[in-house]
Amino acid sequence: MPDDSKHTNRLIQETSPYLLQHAHNPVDWYPWGEEALELAKREQKPILLSIGYSACHWCHVMERESFENEEIAAIMNELFVNIKVDREERPDLDEIYMNAVQAMTRQGGWPMTVFLTPDLKPFYGGTYYPPEDRYGRPGFPKVMHAVAEAFNEKNEQVLEQADQITTQLSQMSNLVDPHEHELTEELMSKACQHYRSQFDSQYGGFGNAPKFPPSMGLPFLLRYWHHSGNANALEMVETTLQRMARGGIYDQLGGGFHRYSTDERWLVPHFEKMLYDNAQLVVAYFEAYQATQNTFYSDVGTETLDYVLREMYDAENGGFYSTQDADSEGVEGKFFVWETYDVEDIVGEKNAEIFCEYYDITPRGNFEGENILHVQTPPDIFARKLGMDIDELEALLADGRQKLFEEREKRIKPGLDDKILTSWNGIMIRGMAMGYQLTGKPEYLTACEKSAEFVLTTLSQDNGLLLRTYRAGKSHLNAYLEDYSYFIAGLIALYEASFEPRWLTEAERLTHLMIDQFGDEEGNGFFFTGKAHETLIVQSKSAYDGATPSGASMAIHSLLRLSKHLDNSGFYDKAVETLKLYFHQMDVMPSGSGQLLCELAFLLSTPKEIAIIGEKEDTKTEGMLSALHRMYLPNKIVAFTDSTEGTTLPLLANKSQIDKSTTAYICEDYVCQTPTTDVDTFLEMLQSE
Repeated sequence: MPDDSKHTNRLIQETSPYLLQHAHNPVDWYPWGEEALELAKREQKPILLSIGYSACHWCHVMERESFENEEIAAIMNELFVNIKVDREERPDLDEIYMNAVQAMTRQGGWPMTVFLTPDLKPFYGGTYYPPEDRYGRPGFPKVMHAVAEAFNEKNEQVLEQADQITTQLSQMSNLVDPHEHELTEELMSKACQHYRSQFDSQYGGFGNAPKFPPSMGLPFLLRYWHHSGNANALEMVETTLQRMARGGIYDQLGGGFHRYSTDERWLVPHFEKMLYDNAQLVVAYFEAYQATQNTFYSDVGTETLDYVLREMYDAENGGFYSTQDADSEGVEGKFFVWETYDVEDIVGEKNAEIFCEYYDITPRGNFEGENILHVQTPPDIFARKLGMDIDELEALLADGRQKLFEEREKRIKPGLDDKILTSWNGIMIRGMAMGYQLTGKPEYLTACEKSAEFVLTTLSQDNGLLLRTYRAGKSHLNAYLEDYSYFIAGLIALYEASFEPRWLTEAERLTHLMIDQFGDEEGNGFFFTGKAHETLIVQSKSAYDGATPSGASMAIHSLLRLSKHLDNSGFYDKAVETLKLYFHQMDVMPSGSGQLLCELAFLLSTPKEIAIIGEKEDTKTEGMLSALHRMYLPNKIVAFTDSTEGTTLPLLANKSQIDKSTTAYICEDYVCQTPTTDVDTFLEMLQSE
């Protein structure tokens, strides 16, 4: 921010990059907190609540057009108490008021603009408003004058409407089903049929444009294929993963996925990159590799992790950053697109023709006159078409990509939101741990361990409770259910990658805290916010799996796995009790229940409980673990030790090596098979149903 700015408001004291972007607006912005809320009550003034995030393109547009406009800012300052919120820091506020906007307008998105009574009840709202009437939308000044006039002159009707909306929000936020239902395979079968009805067999994905990566739907379909043998389920997964990875939504030069595709072909993305998308897609691609042994999928997963370590990781302190912006130099996508002549100069005349044809780089362009690299024809087919050896083609393409990448690194990069969120770090730890299991790359394990350590120290309070966010030396905000459940899931994955018992110990400790802080004492699942949180107009129990899994879904995930690791029936019962609450959601809204359905698949299986006793550096140990990690066994837990003396893990208790050789034990449904020291026999036992 420039030091000589004409205006500076209260947001200058915040750490969120999104809030700091607005710190020099002429708007008299407040962060959400007592000062602003008390002012609204004292003056009986309506609140203008604006919610967005740093990588949001249209948030930047509305700031330039309206929040930096002194005339519009003057209207805001006169008529409202203006509060700016980063949705990534305050997902509780975002969920409540997004539900309100959707209830009022039947649509939602960011930037979100909501008008509240001094008691924080919403009575009017929308998303992006232009500075004057445009795009079929009313101008922002016109909206504000109308809202203020209604609040002041028709106050009774406004308050009545606000009460009605708040009642509706309470119903929307607690769509649990208290009736007892049997969780059966029929739910999974119906969900698969639903996905099939929405499937785009030509381009992959589900539904029409815009298309979002189905980050939880694909892992569910893989599990259903594994459980039922349904070939259609695997086809949907493979088509979608291949099309996405060859499209413009995937960064063909630097790795990593953009937020979503604006078209049905995965060609033109919304260019922001989110940590949570990449964390989840890494798992989907690695699981597809395990299921098919096609190295295309593991290559994409590895490239994505390498991108995260390069661009989204604090290598010094540990912790993964949140987002990269869609814009650079104020233009969406500018960092990522190319002119034909630039590519020809950089790649070299000899290889440019083949390279440009492969990545669909043309003088006309495929995005506003420029080119987004994407692959229309798989390399083996393309090589046959040219009469070219596949290895020669791939070497040519790799050389061209490297040259373009090095040139692109000289450009001004998109803005980075470098705050570290506990929840998103949890799911990235999970993806990075899986990458280590499959590749053995030590930098992946190191990043997992440093991130976990960062959360357990810098993002933890003296009383053991977690905090939500860290940036610029400051950790703050009480953690939400998703922070606990995602991070616990990450710790479990980290244990199964490193076999350091400490990570399971911390997972168990945090799980008890999660149940105490967020569990409904009447036995009905988990609340979004905990006992330590401020009181809001609604306390949600949502388990909707959207761009990220719900906190409740991941709580079930963690409880089921820990119940097996720790032989804890209380954790198991809590998981089943919570999953049953969302029977109706899984039944009628499977596309919003992807993670819940993954947990249903675990529950309905007989998970393999695998214990290995041996020396870590022993070649037989390495052979067993390598073989195990390459197999698609989504419903398993794994424990390892070099000595069962002193271990407190039930899975390792009373087990020992045979003939001082690495020994594997496989148990299912309270029955253990004969232990083996032979890698091939171990594999056969794993493959048996």
